[in-house]
Amino acid sequence: MYHLTKISNNAKTGPIAVSTSSKSTCPDDCPLKEKGCYAGNGPLNLHWQKVTNGERGVSFDDFLLQVGALPIESEYRHNQAGDLPGEHGQIDAPKLARLAATTKKRKLKAFTYSHYNVISNLNNRLAIKQANEQGFTINLSANHISEVDNLLALKIAPVAVIMPINAPKVSYTAAGNKVVICPAQTNDETRCIDCMLCAKNDRSFSIGFIAHGTSAKKAALATNNLG
Repeated sequence: MYHLTKISNNAKTGPIAVSTSSKSTCPDDCPLKEKGCYAGNGPLNLHWQKVTNGERGVSFDDFLLQVGALPIESEYRHNQAGDLPGEHGQIDAPKLARLAATTKKRKLKAFTYSHYNVISNLNNRLAIKQANEQGFTINLSANHISEVDNLLALKIAPVAVIMPINAPKVSYTAAGNKVVICPAQTNDETRCIDCMLCAKNDRSFSIGFIAHGTSAKKAALATNNLG
């Protein structure tokens, strides 16, 4: 099931459209699955569970109709919780292609993040590459700064990476690739709608996220980012 909130009340995102996908879309490759995911607690988790149980949300086809009715050129964060269409570690490439085509038709400033394996899974790699080429920005999720270089070397998508709690605003990988901490984490007045760096798939740096939420320490431990 998929749920679309046309105007989010989340203070971090600001008033943009956000979606939620069933927990079954989350691949086992994600070390935060049941181990510190920021979406796994509080009101968001209650909402996420209802989407997963089918109490809220709609089918994928109806979800595309909803996305296709968003205002032209508006901001859209796909998945405040959940991952790309797919199950058991395999992206549903045809569904993702349809979603990317829908965001392109509406000229949405659309972005998301994915923990699906793209290093050894060719299907996932091609699906994400093609979506980014359509203008739907999918950030590859790195669990540690040591993973950034290998993901960038694929040249299919920008990268977002979990960083240590004591990370500086700007860091560099072993290969010299730049990582900038999410501006919303370094400035309380900055929201996604004000920034939208994660929607730029041609940016010259990766975005770093310091583990946050009520399970921040658990997330940092699961990704070797205690600092």
